[in-house]
Amino acid sequence: MTNVPTSTPKATRVAPQKTPPSQPPGPVKTSRFKTPGEGSSVGISIVTVIVLLALWFAATNLGWVKPLFLPSPQAVFQQFYEYLTGQANDKPLWQHFSASLLRVTVAFWLAFIVAVPLGIAMGMSRVARGIFDPPIEFYRPLPPLAYLPLIIIWFGIDETPKILLIFLSCFAPLALAARSGMRSAAQEQINAAYSMGASYWQVIRYVIIPAALPDILVGMRIAIGFGWTTLVAAEMVAANVGLGQMVLNASNFLRTDIVIMGIIVIGVVAYIFDLFMRWVEKRLVPWKGRM
Repeated sequence: MTNVPTSTPKATRVAPQKTPPSQPPGPVKTSRFKTPGEGSSVGISIVTVIVLLALWFAATNLGWVKPLFLPSPQAVFQQFYEYLTGQANDKPLWQHFSASLLRVTVAFWLAFIVAVPLGIAMGMSRVARGIFDPPIEFYRPLPPLAYLPLIIIWFGIDETPKILLIFLSCFAPLALAARSGMRSAAQEQINAAYSMGASYWQVIRYVIIPAALPDILVGMRIAIGFGWTTLVAAEMVAANVGLGQMVLNASNFLRTDIVIMGIIVIGVVAYIFDLFMRWVEKRLVPWKGRM
């Protein structure tokens, strides 16, 4: 018996395949904008207004709502035209508007002159904060109609109670915004100013107040809105001219078309003021939101 030699197959070497270098994964793109909320919303706002006007037109012209509760856009525009041209059985619209604008402007700037320095003092001094914080926080949530009778008893029914009521509605937002803004300056900025030889008042003027300016401007926007909100309540005090008085007088005679016209005018003017304050904010504090 012969042994047949068995040959084992040689293991074949497989050349390792070269894998291409892995590419770093790119950022996940979820929007064509870089940050949340970025982009203009003007187009969306215009479409929203058009849809609301179309619903109003349909609801009133198809008889879904009685004119006593919701007049048609045509009736409201007719009243606006008559008041604008002086054909209405009342004072022209420009007289009502100028009287209301004068009251709100005087009250707002008086509140600004008093409230902002007081808020700065409250932010810098615990003594001032301890004295003025309790009364401001007490009256701030009170509705203006709650203390309106007391103001009438104290100051009568002349222009003083009207301006004072609007003044009080603007005062608290301005003071609290200024107090909150005084804490916006970083401690490193304050220490750097001191290390360069700045005095205490120079630090307040050149470091702390500029840092508080964005909050103060936001408080001004809120305050002017509160001023226009309180306008109707302020002109309840024996007023014979003003947008609020026009609305109240029309409501006594169930003239809903004049009431809605006056509400739209008040709202549009308040919105224009808000747009103006936004423009001022961009001009004075262009660094806001970028630091």
